[in-house]
Amino acid sequence: MRGTTWVRCVVGVAVAAVVGTAAVLPAAAAPGGQERLPVPYGAAATVLAALEPNADPPGANDFSCEPTAEHPDPVVLVHGLGASKTTNWQTMSPLLANEGYCVFALTYGAASPRGQIGGVEPMEESAEELDAFVAEVLAATGTGRVDLVGHSEGTLMPQYWLQFLGGAEFVDDYVAVTPLYDGTLADPLPVAALADGLGVRDPAAAVVGVPCGSCPQFISGSDYLERMAAAGARVEGVDYTTVMTRYDQLVIPYTSGELEGATNIVVQDGCEVDLSDHLSIIFSERTGQLILNALDPANAQEPPCRPVLPLLGNELI
Repeated sequence: MRGTTWVRCVVGVAVAAVVGTAAVLPAAAAPGGQERLPVPYGAAATVLAALEPNADPPGANDFSCEPTAEHPDPVVLVHGLGASKTTNWQTMSPLLANEGYCVFALTYGAASPRGQIGGVEPMEESAEELDAFVAEVLAATGTGRVDLVGHSEGTLMPQYWLQFLGGAEFVDDYVAVTPLYDGTLADPLPVAALADGLGVRDPAAAVVGVPCGSCPQFISGSDYLERMAAAGARVEGVDYTTVMTRYDQLVIPYTSGELEGATNIVVQDGCEVDLSDHLSIIFSERTGQLILNALDPANAQEPPCRPVLPLLGNELI
């Protein structure tokens, strides 16, 4: 959820990037006859991807892609705080492309136009970027609606688009991984403590000069979250699936991701060996199947249950 966490991830798994062997799908034909893309289920791919800032994740952003009758809605991937389209979607983008989806991903809320660290601008501003990007996807594919797959901030920022910018008209399914509709008690930055120390009632006023306009918005009770709750977090007409982990160290409590009227899933239910944390959940094989099931419930399959390590994922197991 925070940029510093991604830096720690890079440091913590650098060895895995050198000596690890990522688990990948066999090179078989994907729907449409194209060769399947490798699908890594570990952190090494994220580390290596960070060396190519602003690169599209594998399988994403082919604006000539034509949706099929089986998968008529393009899928838009929305990354988390401190991440980017490049680092967040090395697993899920090729997985979805291999299944015949038209996949698109953006980097939003970056402090600089070509910044690798996204999601740091206020979420209202990032929602405008998402709105423009979805409009491009719809125009290119000739479709009327998209499916959203979000991770962390990518579950919360789009809510503003859905609720207040008319985005609900253009969304069918929304799969939210590690969502936090009620916010978190874990400060992305020490905003609350700083606010108390300065005697500032509004935590947002305490982050002047701190380059993260979205950070105070994550905290339970923030003005952003209160406005969202007043409007109703679940937007009518959108089918929500939430995917949570008991070992989420950034969304506290993890049940902040539960949404009334949604299909709420905890990855450890039925799979106690899955120790996914806030980061490794997004490159887990189990999460990948849960996403596929949510997007295409008629062809749902039992999600695999394999050991998943915090930060590392299925890799090196």
